[in-house]
Amino acid sequence: MAHINAYLNFNGNARAAMLFYNECFGGELVMQKIAESPMAVQMPAEMSNHILHSTLTSENFVLMASDMMSNKIAVGNNVTLCLQCGSDEEINLLFKNLCNGGKINQPLQQSYWGATFGELIDKFDICWILNHSKK
Repeated sequence: MAHINAYLNFNGNARAAMLFYNECFGGELVMQKIAESPMAVQMPAEMSNHILHSTLTSENFVLMASDMMSNKIAVGNNVTLCLQCGSDEEINLLFKNLCNGGKINQPLQQSYWGATFGELIDKFDICWILNHSKK
């Protein structure tokens, strides 16, 4: 069954924010810089130390964050809901249902991190990312 995690979007200060949240909540913090990913060759050099993806995992929650927001950060687009799906069938069904009346930003496709991934904005202007890791 899918579960929801909050995904925070930052404009260059994801590292500082996630270190702060780690101090507040504890847990295990993992951060990947843009320079450590295949995307590095597509990005300007000044973005190499920005955070591509980070995860703060505790016993009770998962908080994720990135500096990779393609639009200007503003209240309303600074939080995305991430559905971690358990099967191909589930991710396909949930993606189809959520995009009904909404807008697909990125269709479901295989990602370089080995998961099926897609992004959409539903008809109520809520941003969703769906992920199904096959590992």
